[in-house]
Amino acid sequence: MTREYNNAMNYSSVAREGDLAQLVGLTHKHFIFALKSGAEFQSHRGILKHDDLIGKPYGSQVFSHTGAPFFLLQPSITDILRDLPRATQILYPKDIGYILTMMGITPGKHVMEAGTGSGSVTIAMATAVGVEGRVISYEQKPDTQSLARKNVERVGLTSRVEFKLRDIREGFDETDMDAFFLDVQFPYEYIEQVRAALKPGGFF
Repeated sequence: MTREYNNAMNYSSVAREGDLAQLVGLTHKHFIFALKSGAEFQSHRGILKHDDLIGKPYGSQVFSHTGAPFFLLQPSITDILRDLPRATQILYPKDIGYILTMMGITPGKHVMEAGTGSGSVTIAMATAVGVEGRVISYEQKPDTQSLARKNVERVGLTSRVEFKLRDIREGFDETDMDAFFLDVQFPYEYIEQVRAALKPGGFF
């Protein structure tokens, strides 16, 4: 059974079970993990019980069993993207922000990508399109797609993303999409397939 976490962008004033939480130490070393009742966070600076964190206001200072201090924070989208497990080189927030604005990705949009990679752009787009939007992501490598799925699940955005496993030479199921992000080798070989998936005047 897949563990469904809270939407990491659904900010709260207090830590809740299922939230992605961030502990930041005095040297700014940070740790991001999902809060789960009964679990423990362990590091070289000691142990903190999740039950002692759940219900605390974000911004609180907390201490491990050895007395090491941390600040309990809710991670930003930038923190999450930088912390993603990855099998491929990912795009970083500065580049992703440029892509989102250039492609006009806003709440309610229906957008596509091909070349899912580790899912950093997928997560950013799913955050930007909101609850009424949709992201369709094509990948041809099963292992790569599996990692991206886990990363999307980790931030609680699975309801906004549909994954498809296919060689995109075969084309896409969708038409009339608002925007398309293509991140594959030899992208110019797939222009006709992308054009068929986009609405007239859609962003590419």
